[in-house]
Amino acid sequence: MSGHEMKYIQEAFDTNWVAPLGPNVDAFEKEIAHYVGANDAVAVSSGTAAIHLALSLLNVNKGDTVFCSSLTFVASANPIIYQGAVPVFIDSEPDTWNMSPVGLEKALKDAASTGKLPKAVIVVNLYGQSAKMDEILRLCEEYDIPVIEDAAESLGSTYKGKPSGAFGKFGIFSFNGNKIITTSGGGILVSNDKELLKKARFLATQARDAAPHYQHSTTGFNYRMSNILAGIGRAQLQVLEDRVAARKRIFSVYFQELNHLPGVSFMPELEDTKSNRWLTALTINEEMAGVSAQTLINELTNQNIEARPVWKPLHLQPLFESTKYYPHYEEESISERLFEDGICLPSGSNMTNEQQMRIINAVENHFKARV
Repeated sequence: MSGHEMKYIQEAFDTNWVAPLGPNVDAFEKEIAHYVGANDAVAVSSGTAAIHLALSLLNVNKGDTVFCSSLTFVASANPIIYQGAVPVFIDSEPDTWNMSPVGLEKALKDAASTGKLPKAVIVVNLYGQSAKMDEILRLCEEYDIPVIEDAAESLGSTYKGKPSGAFGKFGIFSFNGNKIITTSGGGILVSNDKELLKKARFLATQARDAAPHYQHSTTGFNYRMSNILAGIGRAQLQVLEDRVAARKRIFSVYFQELNHLPGVSFMPELEDTKSNRWLTALTINEEMAGVSAQTLINELTNQNIEARPVWKPLHLQPLFESTKYYPHYEEESISERLFEDGICLPSGSNMTNEQQMRIINAVENHFKARV
């Protein structure tokens, strides 16, 4: 916590604004919109809810297709299923680990040839690193496909000087407990289309019609953020730049201390972008290193240090068995290789130097002990 949260929480209690509306919600929406350079924002209960609302606003329905990054958390794609639509997954590319413009172009050409283009493309900014938005937007504009930018992990990042989340028809952020700033649970939908966001507020409050009685003409959702949680978000937003600086310092120390190890490659930062380095992620080439990502994770676990693999690609998940998938290279799947070789190291903003050096020493010792 930043130390300022109780001020906004107390205001909510003192004024009895504890419901999913109130001054903190209104102010938090304006502050986030201003930060990312969007015309408006709608604060909701989760980043997943924000994606779901975006798909609803784009009239994604049963039988439609939606293209989505494969190397991401399942929350990026679950709302496609909520709408009865069909996901098509796109591989990563090496420069950002994010959606491959090459794979996307193949998928769009195939879809155009069958006369069934996707209703939307969901692009994920993995671990804080922006995707190649110029190339992706150019392709989607060519086929007139709206883009939803899943910036759940990339608040505070920029792409060519412009804030992450501000590129698509909609941008979404998450304020889950593990994100760079948190409301304990929550998310937000941003857009330059104020009319659609007005409709988003309507849908997110159970789609209640303007009538003196409870009347509903369309299906709605209980998705609005509470005034208390929005107050936490306002305080957290004040220290966002400090959090980004802390994560980047943590990454820099890891890079300085571990980059010399054989077979180790850190997640790249695309030229003209600024990643918030939400998580420090790297890959280990087992043949060169003599150890694998999994053996390192096991060793760190034995020392009470939590490290994790990178996301398991969605096209490999049992939930999405038999879905279409477009790789970056015909002979190799980038996302599958990243999953096999990747590891995320502890990266919390409040991690001490002593804690980080304990992790670094454990990693180095594991490499030294390799056969």
